[in-house]
Amino acid sequence: MLPVVQISLDLTDINEALATATTARRAGVDWLEAGTPFILAEGLHGVRALRERFPGVPIVADLKTMDGGYLEAEMMAKAGATHVVVMVRAHEETLKCVVKAGRDHGVKVMGDNLGCPDMVAGAKLIEDLGCDFVIHHIGYDERRGIAAAGRRMPSPLDQLRDVVKAVNIPVQAVGGLTLEQAVRTPEYGAPLVVIGAPLAVDADSFRTAAGDLEGTLRIICQRVHAYGDVRVGGNRT
Repeated sequence: MLPVVQISLDLTDINEALATATTARRAGVDWLEAGTPFILAEGLHGVRALRERFPGVPIVADLKTMDGGYLEAEMMAKAGATHVVVMVRAHEETLKCVVKAGRDHGVKVMGDNLGCPDMVAGAKLIEDLGCDFVIHHIGYDERRGIAAAGRRMPSPLDQLRDVVKAVNIPVQAVGGLTLEQAVRTPEYGAPLVVIGAPLAVDADSFRTAAGDLEGTLRIICQRVHAYGDVRVGGNRT
């Protein structure tokens, strides 16, 4: 699979999100993510605004669905999303409902293993229940809480190779990565590179980060796209 650069628009203002997305696309970013803060602030209107401004561009709706899976996925698909996110710690029926909605409405489903006691088993379940992608995710609160307690902050890289090896669908690593770490995730077999808080968005204020965002994103895109075809999965039988 050719690597993809995705920017997570973890913003709460629609105008700022559209401006940041415009900058990102100009820099070469492939996918736009309507981040959870953006969906909470702007909902379906925000996704529709992204679709209107960026026809033909993949849009990930980071719903973090836990229940009501079919309806949530259907609504986002009709608003213009091409990908939706469901949590593997939801009930299995919820994942099945989101997957069915994805098939019915032509959107891809990304399963998120945040909070799983066994992250590798969570990734396997995501694939087994029919999702199209795995999001291997160490959460914002988890990272900050562990760091505040004086312990080593966990990283998605800790088990990324094991997750990639366990499944045959593309993997995305999210949560507390530095820019350099994010850019190198294709080396682990994870071709979906996410740039978001705090890399492109200030993690505390949920506003666009200061500095030359377009220049930084352009360099990231050039480096990620230079990997060429990335072998996906461990061909698990």
